[in-house]
Amino acid sequence: MAGSRRVANDPLRKQRILDAALAVMTEHGVHGTTHRRIAERAGVPLGSLTYHFDSLQTIIEQAFEHLAETMSHHYRATLEAAPDRRAACAAVTDLICGAEYATPGDLTLINEMFAYSNHDEAVAEVGRRWLARSHASLALHFPEPACRAIDALIEGWSIHQAVEQKPLDRAMVLATVTAVAAAF
Repeated sequence: MAGSRRVANDPLRKQRILDAALAVMTEHGVHGTTHRRIAERAGVPLGSLTYHFDSLQTIIEQAFEHLAETMSHHYRATLEAAPDRRAACAAVTDLICGAEYATPGDLTLINEMFAYSNHDEAVAEVGRRWLARSHASLALHFPEPACRAIDALIEGWSIHQAVEQKPLDRAMVLATVTAVAAAF
């Protein structure tokens, strides 16, 4: 039929490609990520990548955006569930100390994203939007200066925990988060 457009028969293919891109970046880093590796991991023909995305760069940007949105959603839900500031301090402590917020693979991707953002303005903007969403979630319970400090604790301790590969002292983390919250 002249002028008709073929409709994709796999509505989840684009998301599978983004998920595969994140998996490849976790395993090989951003600089080791290729169209071929993503297609193989997603189980799709190589041409599917160029059908859904105009470049490898676009795939990387959208994959990082998906990571940020997914993690932000969990972050927000955790803080929304806290009825007061004391419970919010405990929730933040759970985010820092628990495996629920960021898996080792998530931490690898976060580090990849922030390192890559030094070289790519679009990915840097993804990171800035993510920080803004984090601060907005924290602002449900804390004033702005505390939001910035607590978010830095979450990010920093997560990195330290991944590098040290040992659990954090939950009581010490809770005391620190509570002290920072009380200071503002």
